[in-house]
This record gives sequence, C-alpha cells and structure tokens, in this order.
Amino acid sequence: MLKRPSRTPTCKPDVGRFNPRWLTVSTPQHAIRELELVAADGCGVSAMAPKMLSRCIKLSGLKCHQANILKQELLSVGGDAAVARGTVACSIPATDCILIGTDKQLRRLCHKLAAQPFGLAALAEELSAVLKSGTHPPHIWRTSRRDFSLERPLIMGILNLTPDSFSDGGCYDTPEKALERALQMEAEGADIIDIGGESTRPGAAAVPPAEELARIMPALELLAGKLTCAISVDTWKSAVADQALHAGAEIINDISGFSFDPALAAVAARHDAGVVLMHTRSTPDRMQQDTAYTDLMHEVIESLYTSVAQAQETGIARERIAIDPGIGFGKECSGNLEILRRLDELRTLGLPVLVGSSRKSFIGTVLGRHSSSDRLFGTAATVALAVANGASILRVHDVRAMRDTADMARAVMLA
Repeated sequence: MLKRPSRTPTCKPDVGRFNPRWLTVSTPQHAIRELELVAADGCGVSAMAPKMLSRCIKLSGLKCHQANILKQELLSVGGDAAVARGTVACSIPATDCILIGTDKQLRRLCHKLAAQPFGLAALAEELSAVLKSGTHPPHIWRTSRRDFSLERPLIMGILNLTPDSFSDGGCYDTPEKALERALQMEAEGADIIDIGGESTRPGAAAVPPAEELARIMPALELLAGKLTCAISVDTWKSAVADQALHAGAEIINDISGFSFDPALAAVAARHDAGVVLMHTRSTPDRMQQDTAYTDLMHEVIESLYTSVAQAQETGIARERIAIDPGIGFGKECSGNLEILRRLDELRTLGLPVLVGSSRKSFIGTVLGRHSSSDRLFGTAATVALAVANGASILRVHDVRAMRDTADMARAVMLA
C-alpha cells in the first residue's frame, strides 16, 4: 500500500489567537470593572481608569495668547487642542478651541492652568467643574414636597386640560375626567403628573392667565387630594404658578426658562418649588419661524446657562433645577434629531435633564406617521436613546409603555 506523501505544513498567522476587539468604556465604573476583569493591581486601577475615558471639551472666544498657552500645556501632558488657523501667529482676534484628552490629562491641565495668567486660572476652575459634572451626575431632584432619586428615570405623565393641544386636546375637559386620567397614569408608573392649561404647540396663541387658571384649578384642587405622585404645572405665567403652587403643585415646568415672565422665578423660589427650565427661541405662535442655527447645541446650552443663573440669583437652590433642551420648540426635524444624538453634552450643566419628545411632529416626519396617536414606537425609540444619553426625566403621553422603555434602557446602561 502506497504511503501518502507527507505535506509540509504551511505557515499561517495565528488569526483569532488573541481575539482583539474594541472595548466600549463610557463611564468610570465601566473602566474600573474592565480593569478588575484583567486582575489589575488596585493602585493600577486608580491610576489607569481615568486614562480610559477620552473627552472632548469645547471652549469659545479665547484670545490667541490664551489658546496658545492652553494648547502647549495640554500637549505637555499628552493631550491635544484644536484651534483656528492664525492662532499661533496671533493674526486673528479670537478662537474657539476643542480640548482632547483623557480625564487624567484634563485634570492635570487644570492643575497647570491654575498658575497661569491671562484669566486661565479662572478657566481652570470652570474646566474642573465641567469634568466633575461629567463623571458625577446629579442623584436627586428636590421639589417643595419630596426628594426624587434619579437612580431610576422619572416618568412625567402629560395631562392637557386644553381644547387645542396637538395630541389630546379636549379629552380631559372636566375635573372628573382629569382625575380619572391622572389616577390611570399614576397606576401605570408615572412619578409626576404635568398639568397644562395652555397649548404650546407650534402656532398656538397665548391665553390670558384668568382663562388658564379656570382650566386647571378645579382639576388641580381635586387631584391634590387624591394623588400620591407629584403634580407639576406647565406654565410660564407667575400668576398661574402662584395659585397652582398654593393649591398643591410642587413643580413649575416653564417652556421659556424664565424668559417670558421673569417674575416667575421669584414665585418658584418663594414656594421652594422644583423647576424645569426649557430652551426656546420665541413664543409658540412664532417659534417655528426661525429654526436655523449656526451651532445648535452651543445656543441651547448657553441659553440654559442663563436660565439657571437667573434661577439661582433669585434664590432657587440648584438641587431644585432641571433643564430641558426644548425638542420641537424652535427646531426643525434635523435639529430635534441632533439634540437627541448629542444629549449627553447637556451634562456640562450638571443638572437633571428632561426630554419631551412624546408623539411630536418630527417623529411623524421621519416615520411618515401623520397622526400623533400613531407615533408610539417612534416615541419609544427617542425615550430609549434619551435615557442612554443621560436623560433623567421623560415627559410622555403613554405612561405604561414609556415606563417599560425607560427602565429597560436604564438596565442596559447599568449592565
């Protein structure tokens, strides 16, 4: 029997032997867990975890000499900075700047800037605060009657007592119907019931305070004695807010961020109310006439900074403030999508973030769903992404479905 000739094995690379793969590390906790999985030394874990989190921080309006020092100092610790052409030669008046580095590099930058002139020491303090807010999100949101834990997303159920709201106008036009709906939403998992007496849909005209109060007060007085969850009032008017807070509401949800009625801030402060401050460019009747932005997130964040500063200057404690980027308010469809994609940039302010995307027209535009009641699954996608990108409060119509959506998204993020 003939022997089969022996074959010289061919040399092959050890494909798959070491199983290289991308590693997703988005939080300090993720970094620590991955380091522990490779049995890194305890001292090594504390030293290496910050290196695994790369950050980009944008600064605006730096003088060239400030930007040049900043770039050199960040390069010296292993990071980098992007500045405008002409900055090195100081041939331009000012530049924006993007800082690129790990948490550890950026903290070392802050330490080095503390000894620098030209206002860079003050910049170091601002950077330190931003870095802290990025890694230590708020854990509570305080109202006049309770402290909400933010370990689980809060669901704010929408209760419109208006004849003309875009989704459910006229559905709850008696106190008894409003109570029945509020109790249903509470049973489905709502943490907050948000009562509105004025439609803020695009194109809606304002109503007088007396009319708004006539719509909400009978229902509010009935609900205040029946609900165990919190009551919020969706209003920008100080006169409406004052009576509502006296009647049992504990949160004011202001679409204008205190810009339409500055007296509202003092009312909220006097009642120790929780507040939601939202970004919008104009009143609902005109807000969709100007939806072009050079830098959408910059404008939203700067506007919210102003609202938060006004709140604190008026005496509202920081732990009572939440912020809302204003999806659907003075934004095109593309702008609303961009906000959801970049929502985690709002952590810059270090405050709870509310997202109100429920049934809105941009969902209908993307999916071709012209009826607001046919946007459940589109809304669920936006809620899940909002939670994944840092939202703490979801303002929704469909409480049971969005309670499950938010909790599932949160479970994935914590897994």
